[in-house]
Amino acid sequence: MLIILSVSTWLTPLLVGIGCLLIGAIVGFFLARHFFQRYLEKNPPINEKMVRTMMQQMGRTPSEKQVRQVMASIKEQQK
Repeated sequence: MLIILSVSTWLTPLLVGIGCLLIGAIVGFFLARHFFQRYLEKNPPINEKMVRTMMQQMGRTPSEKQVRQVMASIKEQQK
């Protein structure tokens, strides 16, 4: 009986602590994912100016229609 009481006095807080760490890690992961996705929607990694610069570096002079087509294809691939 003395051994059971001794084990339960340290085992319960240990299990509660491990459970809290797991729940905190899971909640933290989903919160970080949500905020990162929202950040990428507001600040996309590529914009029209970057597309123009890349096309000019490849030796092409892009028209506005071509730039918009590239941006539309990028947005479609993201969905």
